[in-house]
Amino acid sequence: MTLLTNPSRSTLPRPTWQTVSVNVILFGLFAASLWAVADLKINVATIIDSADNAVSFVGRIFPLDFPPIGELVTMTAQTLGIVLLATVLSVILSMFVALAAAHNTTPGTALRWGARAIIVVTRTIPELVLAILFLRLFGLGAVAGILALGLHSIGMVGKLYADAIEDTDPGPRDALRAAGASWWQQIVGGVFPQAMPAFVATALHRFDINLRASVILGYVGVSGIGLELSGALRTMNYQRGMALALFVVALCIVVELISGALRKMVLGDQAPAHRTIWTRMREKVATAQNGWLDRGAAATSEARARTAAARTADGNYRVSPPWTGERIRRTIYVVLFALALVFATWGAQIDLSRMADGFGSMFNTLSLFFPPGTGGIGSELWEQLLVTVQIALAATFIGLVVAVPVGLLAARNVAPTPGIAKGFRIFIVAVRGIPDLIFAIIVIVVTGLGATAGAIALSVGAIGLLSKLIADSVEETDVRVQQAVLAGGATRMQVLIGATVRQSGPAIVAHIFYQLDSNIRAATLLGVVGAGGIGFYLMNAARVMQFDVVTMVVVMIFVVVMAVEGLAIWVRRAIS
Repeated sequence: MTLLTNPSRSTLPRPTWQTVSVNVILFGLFAASLWAVADLKINVATIIDSADNAVSFVGRIFPLDFPPIGELVTMTAQTLGIVLLATVLSVILSMFVALAAAHNTTPGTALRWGARAIIVVTRTIPELVLAILFLRLFGLGAVAGILALGLHSIGMVGKLYADAIEDTDPGPRDALRAAGASWWQQIVGGVFPQAMPAFVATALHRFDINLRASVILGYVGVSGIGLELSGALRTMNYQRGMALALFVVALCIVVELISGALRKMVLGDQAPAHRTIWTRMREKVATAQNGWLDRGAAATSEARARTAAARTADGNYRVSPPWTGERIRRTIYVVLFALALVFATWGAQIDLSRMADGFGSMFNTLSLFFPPGTGGIGSELWEQLLVTVQIALAATFIGLVVAVPVGLLAARNVAPTPGIAKGFRIFIVAVRGIPDLIFAIIVIVVTGLGATAGAIALSVGAIGLLSKLIADSVEETDVRVQQAVLAGGATRMQVLIGATVRQSGPAIVAHIFYQLDSNIRAATLLGVVGAGGIGFYLMNAARVMQFDVVTMVVVMIFVVVMAVEGLAIWVRRAIS
């Protein structure tokens, strides 16, 4: 009996070694995450056992004891001033670093690699460690917080600025070069105008992050709300501490909403409209007939309007843009920003003579941090580094489990109705507004000191960020692919899995690695308040002035973060 075969019949392609390797890595991370959750004893039983502590804690924080309004305003102004000055410092420095790091603007290869190294190092060193160094140099106050937050922000802001510069159209710059413009004139006239919306949006986003990070710097002596919060909790004054914590959460949410609205004004609503795929399909035929005519008429009308606006009353052409409503609004924004910068500088109470003394003793201070040392507890440091990685893995896994359904329902091209999408977006903003430190303090009081509290606290932050990233990635998918699958008779769930999730899959994997990277650094910081891991040893070393041990901890974290980032880069290239 012979078997009939069809030589033209297609077969599934054999998996490549890259595909197999990626699957092995992802499965390994999944298994490691499950092990971390089990080893840290994060389960329902642990939460139930802590129920009595939670009830007792709630009874101890009421009535909330808010500071007098004058003190609260002063602390808030000082905190916002530190955050604003730190963000502005990071923007200024990041512009120069980004110009050197971007391949289309860098003066040379060596300078480009040096700029990229600065971005990596500043992102890896926690702002808490930088604050410890600058407090040693400049003493207590705002200066240490400004420099710590500003320099650490270069890691994120510089990278995103470099990406924005690389994405600019080379045409305007080539035209300026052909006209004889210098390198700097080409940058100012041909690159910055294109990248400016991304620059502003990134700065606003970084302001939100720095506001949440400023709270933890109070534990090492940086002035502001964080300093008052740490003082209240150290003395177990939970009524005052939780009142300040609640105020910080409200402040973070308000700032998040304001900066989100400003980012939308700068970038415009680039996300898909509040319409489902099915609505788009019904509108497609109706808009096809008049689409080209409408676009042509709009382009002609716009060109005529620009020509008319460029002429003055006597018929000559303008040499400066007219004072339109948009230009007036931009001028008002610039003036308000300049005034805010002046008040922030005044409120920070920067002592220039103390700064000069600090810079003069910089080399002596740096010698305390080098060479790195273990202080006789090397084995304990490695054990706690493993605990820190466990905290990060567990938090990322728990956050991902919750973030997937939340992110999908927050995506406007997936959610059943626009109202549901908006409701989940509001939920994401609320969750992201809670600083990890605040939640960690609450969980520690309820469950006790240790890594479990740190993992639970970080998982809440992971839910907020991963949900937003997943929702954004899903909304950025190509609707035409989904329409094609739908036209083939697929159900709503088949469209979601076969078209939407499949397109956004590589981006979601990249987001998971980014969250893991962030959680490793965040787990180190939460050790300051007793959330376990190597951060606890970092804080103790700083308190007893074993600065060589502080440097060793930073080096260990740096190695782990670089390993995760290198793995993430390889995986992204393999699946792209």
